Amino acid sequence: MERVKMAEESLETAAEHERILREIESTDTACIGPTLRSVYDGEEHGRFMEKLETRIRNHDREIEKMCNFHYQGFVDSITELLKVRGEAQKLKNQVTDTNRKLQHEGKELVIAMEELKQCRLQQRNISATVDKLMLCLPVLEMYSKLRDQMKTKRHYPALKTLEHLEHTYLPQVSHYRFCKVMVDNIPKLREEIKDVSMSDLKDFLESIRKHSDKIGETAMKQAQQQRNLDNIVLQQPRLGSKRKSKKDVYTIFDTEVESTSPKSEQDSGILDVEDEEDDEEVPGAQDLVDFSPVYRCLHIYSVLGARETFENYYRKQRRKQARLVLQPPSNMHETLDGYRKYFNQIVGFFVVEDHILHTTQGLVNRAYIDELWEMALSKTIAALRTHSSYCSDPNLVLDLKNLIVLFADTLQVYGFPVNQLFDMLLEIRDQYSETLLKKWAGVFRNILDSDNYSPIPVTSEETYKKVVGQFPFQDTELEKQPFPKKFPFSEFVPKVYNQIKEFIYACLKFSEDLHLSSTEVDDMIRKSTNLLLTRTLSNSLQNVIKRKNIGLTELVQIIINTTHLEKSCKYLEEFITNITNVLPETVHTTKLYGTTTFKDARHAAEEEIYTNLNQKIDQFLQLADYDWMTGELDNKASDYLVDLIAFLRSTFAVFTHLPGKVAQTACMSACKHLATSLMQLLLEAEVRQLTLGALQQFNLDVRECERSIPRKPSLIISLVSTFSNESLPDPARCLGSRRTRCSWPSST
Repeated sequence: MERVKMAEESLETAAEHERILREIESTDTACIGPTLRSVYDGEEHGRFMEKLETRIRNHDREIEKMCNFHYQGFVDSITELLKVRGEAQKLKNQVTDTNRKLQHEGKELVIAMEELKQCRLQQRNISATVDKLMLCLPVLEMYSKLRDQMKTKRHYPALKTLEHLEHTYLPQVSHYRFCKVMVDNIPKLREEIKDVSMSDLKDFLESIRKHSDKIGETAMKQAQQQRNLDNIVLQQPRLGSKRKSKKDVYTIFDTEVESTSPKSEQDSGILDVEDEEDDEEVPGAQDLVDFSPVYRCLHIYSVLGARETFENYYRKQRRKQARLVLQPPSNMHETLDGYRKYFNQIVGFFVVEDHILHTTQGLVNRAYIDELWEMALSKTIAALRTHSSYCSDPNLVLDLKNLIVLFADTLQVYGFPVNQLFDMLLEIRDQYSETLLKKWAGVFRNILDSDNYSPIPVTSEETYKKVVGQFPFQDTELEKQPFPKKFPFSEFVPKVYNQIKEFIYACLKFSEDLHLSSTEVDDMIRKSTNLLLTRTLSNSLQNVIKRKNIGLTELVQIIINTTHLEKSCKYLEEFITNITNVLPETVHTTKLYGTTTFKDARHAAEEEIYTNLNQKIDQFLQLADYDWMTGELDNKASDYLVDLIAFLRSTFAVFTHLPGKVAQTACMSACKHLATSLMQLLLEAEVRQLTLGALQQFNLDVRECERSIPRKPSLIISLVSTFSNESLPDPARCLGSRRTRCSWPSST
């Protein structure tokens, strides 16, 4: 069994070795390693080597047989090969010689080829470089353009360039290092543009704050020119009209009025703006201000997505500026220029805001403008009320009114509601009336103080017509009298009358351009005129009448003057009617009740005459020195009484110009006071007894009064009745001789 088994193993090994040998014979030598590895992995490599040697010998025998069979051919081949070797050597020499020659001849060609190769390489590099540069040049050009735009402060184009550079050009060359530097620098450039544009906006806001005055002045000049043009257009259709203009009315009712009022020859200065630059075109606000910083900054912030931030900043800064503009200077009320500058700044501020509203989309809106205007309106009105209250010059108040009207008209052109300003002007109108009344109080005082209280003498027809032209006076008897002659009134009558008309002119000037109806103007003028008469003129007359040094002649002349002024009130009514075109029959027309002023003044003068006469009589009576115990009779009136009677006669002669009732009352009052005073002399407590002679002397004085003072029968009757009604002591009661004393009853 063991033999059989060994025999089987030997057969398997032999078969394996045979297979390996076939693989060795048929396999490439490069891949023979794995085959040999299988031989050494087994344990029969010795036997394999033997088998391999046997296979080699077998192949050698086959080669030897083959060689022996082809030997002659082999020898011939060797002979031929030897011949070929000689020829090959010759060929080799020729090839070597040719190669040497070729190398020698091709050396320059090789050099040229190397140069050509290098040129081709450079050309390729240059072409690639050009292509890359052509790709980079737009980026660099855009960056250079960006820098130039920022240098020239063209920030909005710079921002557009930056956007193109970032999104269009840089992505194409993003692999270059300089592009990375640019990309990293873009946020910084964007912030720089943002900061610079904001700086420009701040400069713009500062410039606007400084130049608001000029902008407002320009806008108000434009409004003034437009108003003048509108007035010219409105007046042209009336040139052919037969209706009298206000100027014609002034001419008719104010012939040769003395220019005692500053407003009689020239109007307010604010209305004379058209005289300065009548033909010169006034530039608009957009011509005076460069708004491009606002537009640029708005666009830049819009592109950067920060528009809301910009809007809030702009509105906040403008609100601050508005508060500064609306803060009036402390001395604004001193001159008109202070008000003008204040108004110019406000107008300039809102002209700018209106321009921004209409040239930008949403930077400011109507609600924001209205809010600012409401604040400005309230603060402006409050400031005007405060500062105008300090003003005591009516000319300045009138100029202020004209300036406020121009201010309101200017802002109304830009669409701002100004009704509250005109309402405030009605308040200032009352203050203006008060300042006028104070001014005219001084005017009246000067007129009354400077008057000589003597009738106006005229020596020629020209002088007569001049006085009649100043004061409406008609007297047929006086006209018939030859020159020289006298008017019954003194100079203060025409002067006061003309000053009343000047006052009406001044009131009318304030009502111009206030958009008031004729009825309202008429009512305002009449009410102010009534105040002038009942308060200002009345106080002036009362002060003159109550002066300590006033004489009876002056008082009499005052009564005559006030009588004529009272009669002239109807002409003042007509004058007001003509300038306002409101008929006196209108239901709501205010009547001039100033006639009571002259009546009151006349009554006061009459009372002062009565008082003065009584005081003069008392002064004379103080000189009476009766000796109640005398027994002698002088048979003539006392000296003091003679002087008193002479004084009364001269005084009563002056009363001939007074109305009859006034003169009669004055005489009666004087006589009654004299009678009462004489009676009082007898009834004094110190006089306890008197002689018949003293009583007869006293009776003589009384009879002298009855005989000498009155010249008219009615006065004599009145005077006699006055004295006869007094209870004098009966002389019969005095008994005895002339030395007999008469005692008064104890009850007396």
